[in-house]
Parts: sequence; structure tokens; C-alpha cells
Amino acid sequence: MSEPLPTDRSAAATAALPEPTLDEPSRTTAVLRRLAGGAGGAGGAIAILVVLVIAFSIASPDYLSVGNLVNILRQYAFVLILAVGQTLVIITAGIDLSVAATAALSGSVMGVTYAHTGMPAWAAIGLGLLTGFAVGLLNGLAITLWKVPDIIVTLGALTAVRGVALVVTDGLPVPDYSQAVEGRRMPGVIEFLGTEDLAGIPWIIIVAAVCCLFGWYVLNRTRLGRSIVAVGGNREAAHVSGINVNRTKVSVYAISGLLAAVGGMMLAGRLNSANALMASGKELDTIAAVVIGGTALFGGEGRVSGTVVGVFIMGVLANGLNILGVSDFWQRIINGLIIVVVVAVDQWRRRRAAR
Repeated sequence: MSEPLPTDRSAAATAALPEPTLDEPSRTTAVLRRLAGGAGGAGGAIAILVVLVIAFSIASPDYLSVGNLVNILRQYAFVLILAVGQTLVIITAGIDLSVAATAALSGSVMGVTYAHTGMPAWAAIGLGLLTGFAVGLLNGLAITLWKVPDIIVTLGALTAVRGVALVVTDGLPVPDYSQAVEGRRMPGVIEFLGTEDLAGIPWIIIVAAVCCLFGWYVLNRTRLGRSIVAVGGNREAAHVSGINVNRTKVSVYAISGLLAAVGGMMLAGRLNSANALMASGKELDTIAAVVIGGTALFGGEGRVSGTVVGVFIMGVLANGLNILGVSDFWQRIINGLIIVVVVAVDQWRRRRAAR
């Protein structure tokens, strides 16, 4: 009889060896590394959110009350709607500084056409949505056809769109009772969605959730979503692979404008009024939420779910600081520092991963 081959004995011996295990310190180190590696992403954002909630709950026993949590969601639902569109734009390595101005213009157009001209509610709402879509479309076309950087086009749009809104409203709140049709303020359905609840959940939160699902579907289940990630990751490679880069960019800005219009109308419904200067500065909040949520500021990576967490972080932080009596001036400083730290950690994580 021939003896078994040495390789068989080696294989059997190898199979018999126990698998290597990590001791507790090694396990702890590995967990800490994973947390640190994800600090700039959605996982790290969730960790930050949990820490903030625990800290504010200890500082204020009423912080975790249902009423306070619903209040946070209601206040930041508008920012979340705009941030969904901003997420798609930033993933393409763009940026939209005009989202808040577009929201104000869309809400103002809807309000003026409904309250001042007597237009039917459905037509006024449709015109408001069309206004936001048109602003986004024009932004995209200017960026792609004129080859002007995204930040310059949308910075110009921020000022110009606010100006158009002031012209539309004559610089006055809407409705202006000297011009309004008697008994008209905002369309009834917009007032309802902005102020009413469904089983204790404000309708504006439900609208924001629908917008998030829409953004998630576009990004994860459509060809446009794959093109968005590809264009942001490597524009030239996307072009060589057959992706229409210009069409993708225009589509993303049009979606951002449309979502801004939805947000503007929800804000007008919540306030039961509209004006050209509403939501001033909120474009920066949307960018901060997107970046805090883990979307790469230079494109190619991001999730709508991360943006949701980013908005929650901003809402929880602002609400907690208000409860603790922290001055608005200090809140601005804290928010700015958080953005810088999160982006710095994100860049460190990417450099580490690239090694």
C-alpha cells in the first residue's frame, strides 16, 4: 500500500488547527478603528446623534418627551426636503446655493397667484412646482452649456431668484390684504399639510418622508442614480463609459429645484403665509446636513439616509442648545465647528482608505 501524500497530511493538519481569535483588547481596538473610519460617514453620524441625544437627555429630563421630539421633526422637515435634492447635487460634485431662494420664490408664486389673482388652488400649486423646476433646470443648463462652475451659477441664482421673489411679492408678505381676494390666504391643502397631524404625526413630516423615499429611489433604483454616482466619482470616466454627463447634471438640478418648491410650499403652509425672504440662510443648513450625513463634498459618494441623520443631528443640537439657554450666537459657532470637524474627519478617513 502506498503511503498518503505529504500534502494530504499537511492539509489535514492545517484543517485541525484552531482558527485565530482576537483577545479583548484587540477586539476593542478593531471596533474603535471601525468607528473612527466611519466617523465621516453615516455610521459616524449615527454615533454622533446618539451621543447628543444621551447628553441632552441627561441635561434636561424633558428632552426625550414625545412632544419635544415631534417639535424637532416639524421644525426641520423643511430643511430635510431641501437637503434631499442637495444630496443628489453634491454627489455629482456640484453644489446648489439657490435651494432656499427657490423655495421662497415657489412659495411666493403659489401664494400670489392663489390669494391675489384668485387662481384655483391646483393651478397655483402647479405653478409653484413649475417655478422651482424651472429654476433648477436653468441652473443645470447654465452649468453645462456655459461651462460655468456650479458654485458660481447657483451663487448668482441665489441673489437673482430672491430678487424675482421680491418683485413678485412687491416686497410684502403674502397675502397682502390690500390686494388679496377676500378670504384667501394659502391653498387649503397646503395649509392642511403644513399644520395638521395624522395620528399625532405632522403631515409636513410625512411629506418630508415621501421626498426622502423619492430621493432614495432615484439614487438607488434608477439608471439616473447610477449615473449620478459615476459622474461625481470620475466625470471623464463616466463620459467614456457612455453616460451623458450634461443630461445627468441638468436632471439633478431640476430635481433639486422641484424639491425646493415642495419645501417652500410646505413652509408657506406651516406659516400660513409666504414672503420673498423666508428660509434665508437655509441653503447652508442643507449643505451642512448633507456633509454631516457622510456625503462626500467632492462627489461620488453619499446616501439619502445619511442626510436624514445629518438633519436630525442639526435639529437635536439646535433644540438641545435652546433648552439649555445657549445664545444663538454661540449656536452658530458650534454648528460651524461641527461642519469643519466632520469634513476634516471625512477627508482623513478617505486618505487612510486610499493607502
